[in-house]
Amino acid sequence: MKIFFLFTFSTFLLSAFEQAAASAHYDKILTHSRIRARDQGPNVCALQQVMGTKKKYFSTCRNWYQGAICGKKATVLYECCPGYMKMDGTRGCPAVAPIDHVYGTLGIVGATSTQRYSDMSKLREEIEGRGSFTFFAPSNEAWEQLNSEIHRNLVDNVNIELYNALHHHMVNKRMLTKDLKNGMTLVSMYNDQKLLINHYPNGVVTVNCARIIHGNQIATNGVVHVIDRVLTAVGNTIQDFIEVEDDLSSLRAAAITSDVLDILGRPGHYTLFAPTNEAFERLPRGVLERIMGDKVASEALVKFHILNTLQCSEAITGGAVYETLEGNILEVGCDGESLTVNGVKMVKRKDIVTSNGVIHLIDEVLIPDSAKQVIELGGAQQTTFTDLVAQLGLASSLRPEGQYTLLAPLNGAFSDDTLRMDQRLLKTILQNHIIKVKVGLNELYNGQELETIGGKLLRVFVYRTAVCIENSCMVRGSKEGRNGFIHIFRQIINPAEKTLHEMLRHDKRFSVFLSLVKAADLDDVLSRPGEWTLFVPTNDAFKGLTDDDKNILIRDKNALRNILLYHLIQGVFIGSGFEPGVTNILKTIQGGKLYLKTVNDTLLVNELKSRESDLMATNGVIHVIDKLLYPADLPVGNDQLLTILKKLIKYIQIKFVRDSTFKEIPLTFYKINIIESNVQPITRKEDPSITQLTKLIEGEPEFKIVREGETITKVIHGGPEIKYTRITAGGSDNEEKLKKLLEEAGTEYTKVTKVIEGEPQIIEREIKTVQLEEAPVRKVQPNRRTQGGAARRRTRLAYP
Repeated sequence: MKIFFLFTFSTFLLSAFEQAAASAHYDKILTHSRIRARDQGPNVCALQQVMGTKKKYFSTCRNWYQGAICGKKATVLYECCPGYMKMDGTRGCPAVAPIDHVYGTLGIVGATSTQRYSDMSKLREEIEGRGSFTFFAPSNEAWEQLNSEIHRNLVDNVNIELYNALHHHMVNKRMLTKDLKNGMTLVSMYNDQKLLINHYPNGVVTVNCARIIHGNQIATNGVVHVIDRVLTAVGNTIQDFIEVEDDLSSLRAAAITSDVLDILGRPGHYTLFAPTNEAFERLPRGVLERIMGDKVASEALVKFHILNTLQCSEAITGGAVYETLEGNILEVGCDGESLTVNGVKMVKRKDIVTSNGVIHLIDEVLIPDSAKQVIELGGAQQTTFTDLVAQLGLASSLRPEGQYTLLAPLNGAFSDDTLRMDQRLLKTILQNHIIKVKVGLNELYNGQELETIGGKLLRVFVYRTAVCIENSCMVRGSKEGRNGFIHIFRQIINPAEKTLHEMLRHDKRFSVFLSLVKAADLDDVLSRPGEWTLFVPTNDAFKGLTDDDKNILIRDKNALRNILLYHLIQGVFIGSGFEPGVTNILKTIQGGKLYLKTVNDTLLVNELKSRESDLMATNGVIHVIDKLLYPADLPVGNDQLLTILKKLIKYIQIKFVRDSTFKEIPLTFYKINIIESNVQPITRKEDPSITQLTKLIEGEPEFKIVREGETITKVIHGGPEIKYTRITAGGSDNEEKLKKLLEEAGTEYTKVTKVIEGEPQIIEREIKTVQLEEAPVRKVQPNRRTQGGAARRRTRLAYP
């Protein structure tokens, strides 16, 4: 018996859902309501009624399990499903409601006021007779809520006004809810007036924004749907309404300025959240003037108030997001009887139905990010940053016509010590959070350098789940404004000032490690440009290491390099750039692997905690540890070294394989790049006999007399190769030939009028003859007197 019951019940469920799948949203929700009420007997539907109101809904699953509609508690009611009725002495609703003509059906569904007005207006004869009608019948409560003056005018002129009004609720064919498609327009029986149909996914069906509260009551000559309000005629477009509504004159001006008003006169299904004049008056005058004076911003502003879908208030039973014509989204919800926009009650008047959509009047102006200045994009979590930018006078430097990117730390990133800093220092810090150009999140790439308004270059690091700039990584919430982007960061950004080697040298905590680096001839690696991640043990990691032990280590350079280079990784890896809780396996320069992960904002390397992480250097990053790292799979081959390492490393078991040796690691893993750069020299107009220097490298300027035809090349370690080429000059004929040659040469030979900051400035001179040739590297001798009594000229160097 139990098996039979389960089989029967399963068949019923499958049948119900198959029928629902083939029907519209209203019918699906109704099917769910029947299932929820199955314990109450046959043909019973479960509804939810909002407490304190007469509003009842066949509910969605979300509203049902929340036990609330529009944030208000809802009680459960059980009623006969449409088309069924109770019988005395039986459970549920086993009887089918009697079928009658439309007039009689109005009484069956309880629309007795509409039935009475049909009798008074002489409509009764028509809806009792032959035909196939759809009657959207206002409930008794709908007539009570109608404006008293309109109601009185209808009742006082029953033969014309009331008759026409009732005809406006009728369609000259039978339309069940499954036939009422979203966006459909029906023609009413009064003057071919439009009826706008919307059929929403939550099962709500509206006619000119009136909700069907009892649908599909079949009649012999049609069907009756009970609705929750009396329909009024629709003739104007949204544009027409804006043009004549005095309270929308500010919106009208903005819509005209931005060329958006015409859009609202076209056919469509729009929703306009229309700010009143009072709403515009609440805006700061400077903000309103700026937006109204910028066509792009004003267009974005107006379009941000328009949805390309028709959203009637009665269809909104919970929060949902909708895309605006501007491109961003609005969250539209409800709180009891009130509509909310982005969580705020701001709707003063709702459901003004037009021929191409609906208007809701609101008392706030919605400003999209795209119409805001970049400094206005900061949210509640970035107020410390935006306030400081304003207080320190940096906001005024963000011109409306400029392009910027703000790197805004969260409020919690600003400690009390930071806020107590000298204002000049604090201003410098904030300048390093403002980029000179507009850069979106999808334009950032690994290795990119961004220049701040303070003149610093910030490096970008892109990881699998994070984008970081210097020591700080982004969090969600990037926004694009009219003149820039704002990106949100966890910490204050600290641009690097020193190399890895300089940082070690200036921090006494690392003196032992640095001495070992020097002994292994690795200090040059940490001094030169590059991208490294260095795990640096503090002096505490070497406790117990005697001078003899240290000497033994230093004598075995291969062993020392293997140990030290196990602490070095190619590439810059920021601790906060790792996905939390996920192990990252990175290969060291030594060849072994390091296992890194972050747990509770702490970086672990081989399960050892980093005491301080993300110390940025110009050529990498330092993570501080208090233990010496050693690859677990690397054996030691002599007893002395094993004894030393056991003093320092107690967290792993070091392997011992007698007579095994450490591999040699040549210093070929980093390169000294010599870049050749030809610098065009410049001479005075008079006959020059001395080569002119056009670039100085650190120290005092060097210059030398060079004989005709001779070229000197100087190689600067770690920098570009600069050629100093001798200039020769002849008579006026040669001068004319040179001028002709320069004209033909185009931009290859130019005049230098400005030199990069920090280098000597060369006074503008005219080029006579340029002779470039390859030459071997040759040391430049210090300046000395010329031989043979020839006239001596000194190069003139003007410093900025």
